[in-house]
Amino acid sequence: MFRLDQKIAVITGGGSGIGRAISILFAKQGAHVHILELDDANAKNTETQIISEGGNAIVHICNVANQKEIMNLFETIGTMDILVNNAGIAHVGKVDNTSEEDFDRVMNVNVKGVYNCTYASIPVFKKAGAGIILNMGSIAGHIGLTERFAYTTAKGAVMAMTLSVARDYMNDNIRCNSISPARVHTPFVDGFIKKNYPGKEVEMFEKLSHAQPIGRMAKPEEIAYLALYLCSDEASFITGCDYPIDGGSIKLNT
Repeated sequence: MFRLDQKIAVITGGGSGIGRAISILFAKQGAHVHILELDDANAKNTETQIISEGGNAIVHICNVANQKEIMNLFETIGTMDILVNNAGIAHVGKVDNTSEEDFDRVMNVNVKGVYNCTYASIPVFKKAGAGIILNMGSIAGHIGLTERFAYTTAKGAVMAMTLSVARDYMNDNIRCNSISPARVHTPFVDGFIKKNYPGKEVEMFEKLSHAQPIGRMAKPEEIAYLALYLCSDEASFITGCDYPIDGGSIKLNT
């Protein structure tokens, strides 16, 4: 069960954090993984680990916000079975202190990047007669997060795109779902704490961990396991759904 043998999976932001965990797990389950990344070093590290464990992976350095770049890359990749739209960036700020430049930057990666890769993948999937798209949402799209205006807005858009794509291409045997994690312990979180709370790293890590009812952050691998299920044949009846994986944050937080 949950094997991806001979499947070709394209994973954006596959070099670090959740994307890295998904890339490694998918390769372990038999997929040939294409890692789309902006950071060459992270991407190469992930590729090296996959290959050392007997898996198949190839790195493509690109900017998901650039449609021409993505179209050319997808043409080079050719056939594919799975697209995981994971690449994303964050921003701290309310609407009145979020600059136009920062707003555009978040939208270009988190929304336009998902659009660009989905736009490029649909003709490939239609030609093949099947395809799977998995988008990375966030609990922000469900409940909003304090001082995360641009990020929350973007993740709400990703959830809406998921529904639209699922409905429009259901008859083409293309499934589209999304995952909405709460806070996940990734290098990004460590960097964020170090930058914004110097000298208080341990205290802030504990505070952020206990902000979730379950009392800790998720591990990237836990998100990857859900991604694996949704991209496997065992989930063939599932489309147009968002799956919170949130340690109780949406329903149990008070």
